[in-house]
Amino acid sequence: MNLTSEREKGIYKVTLIGTVVNAVLIVLKFVAGVVGRSSAMTADAVHSLSDFVSDVIVLIFVKIAGKPRDRSHEYGHGKYETFASMIIGCLLALAGIGLLADGVLKTIDSLQGKVLPQPTMLALIIAVISIVSKEWLYRYTIIRGRALQSSAVIANAWHHRSDAISSIGTLIGVSGAMFLGTQWRILDPLAAMVVSIFIIKSGIDIMRPSVNELLESALPEDEQAEILKLVLGVHGIEQVHNLRTRRVGNAVAVDLHAKMDGNMRLEEAHAKATEAENAIKRRYDGNAIVNIHMEPLPHRPE
Repeated sequence: MNLTSEREKGIYKVTLIGTVVNAVLIVLKFVAGVVGRSSAMTADAVHSLSDFVSDVIVLIFVKIAGKPRDRSHEYGHGKYETFASMIIGCLLALAGIGLLADGVLKTIDSLQGKVLPQPTMLALIIAVISIVSKEWLYRYTIIRGRALQSSAVIANAWHHRSDAISSIGTLIGVSGAMFLGTQWRILDPLAAMVVSIFIIKSGIDIMRPSVNELLESALPEDEQAEILKLVLGVHGIEQVHNLRTRRVGNAVAVDLHAKMDGNMRLEEAHAKATEAENAIKRRYDGNAIVNIHMEPLPHRPE
């Protein structure tokens, strides 16, 4: 079985399911926004549209990320997936900024005496449908993303959750505008403003690790310590130095120098280096690129 191919198929499956759900919700929300006279629902539809675009981005970039390494990408194409995650986070933050700006403008209009339109029951029903479907989609996608070890799928899951949160804000605004009277229609833009702040934060949280990876940030200190422990656990490797680590998509790259007895036969030293390499690869379920440079220990005086 080709694990890379199976992983790619798994990512495609979960993303396609999200794409179909998003496409249906986009149509429903735009209809509810126009026919149901709800500006909040229209904004929510725009947010769902950004979610739909992120699904398309994952489908395109994961295909590229799954390609084997070649002369121009000797560490593989895994960072294309990281780049996809960064784009998703950026889209999420931009969608949140757009919703925030829209909410601010509508709040100002309301405070200046403008009567906001009253939404209809259609907008309320679609808001409930959106919350339920997007929360289910989030739970399904986050589980599959962790199982597939895909940062892009996990990022997409949080995009689904942000859409569900956005719909909760829409539900609050629509309900207040429908049942509490004209003076309470300001709840619609106020709820949208609060939700948009959480959406912006989610986008930043998704972008941060992706940016760190693209800037060649090292693995966390606890993971580096674990790698050192694995290597030093190989009998015959006495010291480790010059450890360098980074992420390459869903894989990690590890370079280190291992010091051994200078009188050891080359064949034996190579076997020990291979044992250490395999230990690191097992730690990352085979998703590791490991280079170990063997060095002789300095001769101790008799």
